[in-house]
Amino acid sequence: MQNDEGQSGQSIHNIVYCSRAVHDMDKEALEKIIATARHHNPRFGITGLLVFGSGIFFQWLEGPRDNVTSLFKIISADSRHTDVVLLTKEDEFRERLFPNWDMELVAAADISVVLEDAMHSVSDPKHKKTLFNMVQELNKSELGKQEN
Repeated sequence: MQNDEGQSGQSIHNIVYCSRAVHDMDKEALEKIIATARHHNPRFGITGLLVFGSGIFFQWLEGPRDNVTSLFKIISADSRHTDVVLLTKEDEFRERLFPNWDMELVAAADISVVLEDAMHSVSDPKHKKTLFNMVQELNKSELGKQEN
């Protein structure tokens, strides 16, 4: 995997997916996932966020195409979850939505706010449309109705 750091004009690839945890995830297990991501992702130019609630993972990954694709294959094979559903994958984004987040764990109750904030701060029309659609879908789902 390669890092895109320092390469201006590098296209950004993103993958958004959701999946179902195979067993109850406790705080310690989630913190381990985040710690692993924060350790490895910077080397490969990957940023994003992870949301967990009601046994459902929702993750946004962004970075160089080969790196994000390779990471998604690793994540898809992880035995801690099943029913991995690819929601979207895009190329050619020129700015990151989460440039300072090697991987951020966002509480399910806060995901709508995070996505809406990102939608208002991003200038790329494709990003705005993607985020708008995600907020709409989230509001219809169980994850969007979380109180915790």
